Amino acid sequence: MRVEEFLDLSAERLQDKCALVCGERRLTYGEIEAGCNHLAHALLAEGVEREDRVAVCLDNSVEAVMAIFAALKAGAAFMMLNPTTRTEKLTYILNDSRAKVLITHAKRLASIAGCWSGTPHLRSVVVAGTDGVEQPAGVDKRFVPLNAILDQPAATSRPLPRRGMEFDLAALIYTSGSTGRPKGVMMTHHNMASAAWSITTYLKNTERDVIINVLPLSFDYGLYQVLMGFKVGGTVVLERSFTYPHVVLDRIRKERVTGFPVVPTILAILLQMDLGKYDLSSLRYITSTGAALPVEHISRLRRLLPHVEIYSMYGLTECKRVSYLPPEEIDARPDSVGKGMPGVEVYVVDEGGNRVAPGVVGELVVRGANVMKGYWGLPEETAKALRPGSAPGETVLYTGDLFRMDEDGYLYFVSRKDDIIKTRGEKVSPKEIEDVICSMEGVAEAAVFGVPDDILGEAVKAAVVPRDGAVLTGNDVLRHCREHLEDFMVPKYVEVCTSLPKTDTGKVSRKRLAEPRGA
Repeated sequence: MRVEEFLDLSAERLQDKCALVCGERRLTYGEIEAGCNHLAHALLAEGVEREDRVAVCLDNSVEAVMAIFAALKAGAAFMMLNPTTRTEKLTYILNDSRAKVLITHAKRLASIAGCWSGTPHLRSVVVAGTDGVEQPAGVDKRFVPLNAILDQPAATSRPLPRRGMEFDLAALIYTSGSTGRPKGVMMTHHNMASAAWSITTYLKNTERDVIINVLPLSFDYGLYQVLMGFKVGGTVVLERSFTYPHVVLDRIRKERVTGFPVVPTILAILLQMDLGKYDLSSLRYITSTGAALPVEHISRLRRLLPHVEIYSMYGLTECKRVSYLPPEEIDARPDSVGKGMPGVEVYVVDEGGNRVAPGVVGELVVRGANVMKGYWGLPEETAKALRPGSAPGETVLYTGDLFRMDEDGYLYFVSRKDDIIKTRGEKVSPKEIEDVICSMEGVAEAAVFGVPDDILGEAVKAAVVPRDGAVLTGNDVLRHCREHLEDFMVPKYVEVCTSLPKTDTGKVSRKRLAEPRGA
């Protein structure tokens, strides 16, 4: 199955049903299908061919959703880029991917004008938010207004023939680049359709679901909310962001939302609010991924929303999703991210690639149809991540994440390999310390990382954010840690701060925390 067929089949079956709510706009499946067809024909007219790359640099919007499916209908692969991406990084990605078309907003043109001279492969710029766009002098790109394309009558929409196969490239998803230059993760239609099938299966999604998404579409977790919603014929409520939590919670009431995907940082904000003031009775499930959920946060959420199923999950861009913990296990195993999702096999290996016994920490390996095709233009990086599997010609994904698996097959995240702190000759998992700190009364968030130390090699440092109204000192945190941790795990330094730096995907950036002040 190709990903654009998620929309095609739902539009055929549920043409007049509301598919997308964005601000004050409400569009049916038929309306979205028509707009995507118009834009797909326009992309073909701009010279887009099978598996060409179309970059989409837009806020969460109707236009962004249409751009994704239009690119796929044209046979191209899409790339969702964060609309705040700076010129230097945007130029790098456009060149690395050899993107032929960029779809962006008129308000961004001035700030990214520096891209035009340095992107020889880019032919056309499709501009949202304007009825007309001037051709900049001396720029060898065509500038095309998106409004004129989408404003065509739905009745004039012409369907497109299938323009490829399921093993074609569907998307390039650029990682955040925490270890250097961004890497393009190649996902085929087969990869993405397999992941969407697995996730909608365990979430039990149907056309009755209303899924709210506050996460950027440039984050695969946010992107898949749209893909999965359209796959099952549900309704997607697309918010710009989580900047105004009260607005989001009120939208849940108004739209009778059933599914709410979050990351741990969003959950930390929610737990500081008086959730009893809001009507959240329609919620069927909350999902969380992106980082491990503190056990204390899970316990508090269970008490506040006992009717809601909580799915603690684990995944990475290279295969979208790996595992989930069934909601009925959340009380018994709150620190687990569950077992492999449907169609996925997981196991833990030592540094020699040998499977380890239950309880032993090692690297997690993933086997399944959702595993990426590889890194775009990086054969050596691909060979490190994708290694021979048990079947002839098969490759499996080495995640770079450390886990242990219990005797029942449940997974427990330990750390990123790169995040392990080596202090006093011991290896320390930041997550173990973070869980202890987050169990303190008055703590909203915590991040633990290593800093250089002449004697210890690395010293453990904790950055702690108090809940609103809580009074918390570094000594309070140290006292709590001494009561609950081995000596070598107790932080040498504690910094109480108002917030933690985040990546574009809402994860805490340990790299930025560890940078010397003023760097």
